[in-house]
Amino acid sequence: MSASQAIIDPNWRPKAIVFDLLTGLANSWDLWGACTPSGTAAEGRRWRERYLQITFGTGAYMPNEDLVKQAAHEAGLPPSAPEALLHQWEHLSAWPETGAVLRTLRRRGYKLAVVTNCSKRLGHLAAHGVEMSASNGSGERFEFDAVITAEESGFYKPVKEAYEAILLAIGLEPEDVLFVAGSAGDVQGAANAGMKVVWHNRIGLPKKGDVVPLQEAQSLDVALKDYL
Repeated sequence: MSASQAIIDPNWRPKAIVFDLLTGLANSWDLWGACTPSGTAAEGRRWRERYLQITFGTGAYMPNEDLVKQAAHEAGLPPSAPEALLHQWEHLSAWPETGAVLRTLRRRGYKLAVVTNCSKRLGHLAAHGVEMSASNGSGERFEFDAVITAEESGFYKPVKEAYEAILLAIGLEPEDVLFVAGSAGDVQGAANAGMKVVWHNRIGLPKKGDVVPLQEAQSLDVALKDYL
């Protein structure tokens, strides 16, 4: 799919919205930074960007925790950094607006799902944290309709099979789904899988590929403003 993706029927509405988890919905950047020896965003970003490069180039699933450790080593960090990250993983937090956005989308009747480049354990732990954030103060329990990790699908994004696994889980065709990318590789990957894409580009990652997302914004609510 080319840059022409941005030209669509203005009346089109998805039946489901599928999210990248660790960048689209959750603030993994701060946690990675906090787990480095310096505790700085700069060191965490270098490590996380190397991790994204590795996972998006891997294809078939390899143990995710091993890739976290490999990225740390290649970013010049000691083994204590990935050990701290995996230990602190349950403290991964959602972006401030995530809960309200998810509740609004649910009220509007969309199916809501997640596909993430994670192990089953880490992916579902992070997704549960986001669900708790969306439930807090609402009086209702929020749950995603489906969560698929790379370990469960057998593939890392942006391999097409990773996106097809979530489509199978929610029982929809790609043309009925909007994908919320968190990283540049997801924009091209989800579009190649036949989905329309918006990009929650929180920290200003550089563009990759030739796909122009329907919307690009530094906050989740602005990225999804046409559907809230």
